Amino acid sequence: MFLTQLLHKARRERPDATCTVGPDSRRTHAEVADRVARLAAVMRDHGVRPGDRVAMLAANAPEYLEFFFAGWWCGAVVTPINARWSPAEVVYALDDSGSRLLITDNAFLATADAAREQCAALETVALIGAEQAEAPTVALEAAMAAAEPMADIAPGGSDLAAILYTGGTTGKPKGVMLSHDNFAINAIAAIGADPRTPRPVILHCAPMFHIGGMGLVIQGALRGATHIFPAAFDPPEVLRLIESERATESFLVPTMIRMLIEHEDFPKRDTSSLGTVLYGAAPIDPRLLDQALTALPQASFTQLYGQTECSPIITALPGWCHAKATRALDKLASAGQPVSTAEISIRDTEGNELPTGEVGEICARGPTVMQGYWNKPEQTAEVLGGDGWLRTGDGGYLDADAFLFVVDRFKDMIITGGENVFSTEVENALLDHPEIAQAAVIGLPDERWGERVHAVIVPRSGDRVDEEAVLAHCRERIARFKCPRSFSYRSELPLSAAGKVLKYQLRDEARQETA
Repeated sequence: MFLTQLLHKARRERPDATCTVGPDSRRTHAEVADRVARLAAVMRDHGVRPGDRVAMLAANAPEYLEFFFAGWWCGAVVTPINARWSPAEVVYALDDSGSRLLITDNAFLATADAAREQCAALETVALIGAEQAEAPTVALEAAMAAAEPMADIAPGGSDLAAILYTGGTTGKPKGVMLSHDNFAINAIAAIGADPRTPRPVILHCAPMFHIGGMGLVIQGALRGATHIFPAAFDPPEVLRLIESERATESFLVPTMIRMLIEHEDFPKRDTSSLGTVLYGAAPIDPRLLDQALTALPQASFTQLYGQTECSPIITALPGWCHAKATRALDKLASAGQPVSTAEISIRDTEGNELPTGEVGEICARGPTVMQGYWNKPEQTAEVLGGDGWLRTGDGGYLDADAFLFVVDRFKDMIITGGENVFSTEVENALLDHPEIAQAAVIGLPDERWGERVHAVIVPRSGDRVDEEAVLAHCRERIARFKCPRSFSYRSELPLSAAGKVLKYQLRDEARQETA
């Protein structure tokens, strides 16, 4: 399957229906298809050839959908860049991917210009919406208007479609390679796991540089959707858009759900159109779910579990598991059952499959598993292992009904406000500070963010460090959401016989201190 066929289908069947809505634009499927063909021509005219990487660094906008499909239209590999990263992290991903062209907006133009000077392969920076731009930056709107629409090259199947960067225990992001088939098959499986309405109106609250946001675009395109793109998750604006655009579907992490239904504008807005709420990143608190079901009685809630390496969805917990009448079956704490295209196996450290109910590493197999990590053959071999099973790094178990329960994160990943943070990456930033001798980073429960990044520090001298100075130091090296939100201090870190930090002990102590 080639992904651009979704655009062709919508143009044939619903040419005059609304495809994208942004703060300053409203375009039909026919208009979007034409813009995609023109943007693809602009990419080609600036040296992009099939297999080349093209990147985008911007706030959420309708232009993301155009970027995805235009890249595929001209045979390129799309690489959305995390808009919350530090400039150094942006440069790393652009340089590692060898991206030749970068699309950006005014907020990130300075970062993009600096990256062009530092990245060997990056030749072109194009500014969204610009009729004029200072050379050498390309005024993208003017360039698209002047371009002749090019024919769709229509790559597909096992052809590489995207490189999506995700965190890693090495402290450097890893580029996950996903094909056209990876995306298409996963989207079909996700929709089938808990069927949703055709021709939805999707409110995109997840960032487009994440697999969750990008995947929902494809799930919507399969159904001829209208896509609404607020620039950021702003509760009053999101509530206004649900009402004014009659949004039927959205992906929200539990933190977002709480922020919406507890906002003072919520009772003032008509949210009755919202029939499907997809959520992920963490199980939902039953108290929050009851609150949400009362606030949105017409909505069905579906939890999706997965990771970028699986395109991304592995399991789904459908709406009936959230309803009060069936919640007594005790499935709400689970991540659901595997989608139709995924198999799950729970393995021990030797790779042996464990029986029902025993905790081990969650492994997944199926046609949506990634091709590998870009430029990282050793890490690819470590995760894929050559046997077809992806080692997720998460710990869990299957119950007698094949519902998956995620009980731990083997790689010490912290999920804060829906963002994945790897502790080693934060620790590396902390240890680069001259006043810190040792550091361990853990996730602690947080009412607002689900988890918060907590740093346990052994100072080089004294009993504390200047925390504001440490935060400023970290923000120069890693994204703000990865920086610690709280600190505690020790004279030494607890170590196992093998010399590893006993993080479970630190978590227990920190929770007792904050109880």
